[in-house]
Amino acid sequence: MSRGKKLDIFIGADIEDSWAEIQAPRKSTISNEILEPSKHFLMFKKEKRRGKTVTLVGEFKLPKNDATATLKTLKKKLGCGGSYKDNWMEFQGELKDKLRALLIQEGFRFKHKH
Repeated sequence: MSRGKKLDIFIGADIEDSWAEIQAPRKSTISNEILEPSKHFLMFKKEKRRGKTVTLVGEFKLPKNDATATLKTLKKKLGCGGSYKDNWMEFQGELKDKLRALLIQEGFRFKHKH
């Protein structure tokens, strides 16, 4: 093999000098539809984040200021931390039973078996 020739090796991959950014779609779509609490059908999700349990409740179709006010009262009654992201309320800890009772008092409904 001489120094002036290039090897032409085809491995099956196309290697370019540019980077391609992969944009993953959102897990849920955010709708602008606003419903009253009795027309909601909420559900629970449980996730582990850094070894701790987080309880998610949603999907809420409320104006953001109403949802944050509801979140604030729930956090105060439960004595835990939480946040409101992508129309879901996140609470620190495993609080499914307590949350269900408080949200039913507020007038919200749940999907069957949630």
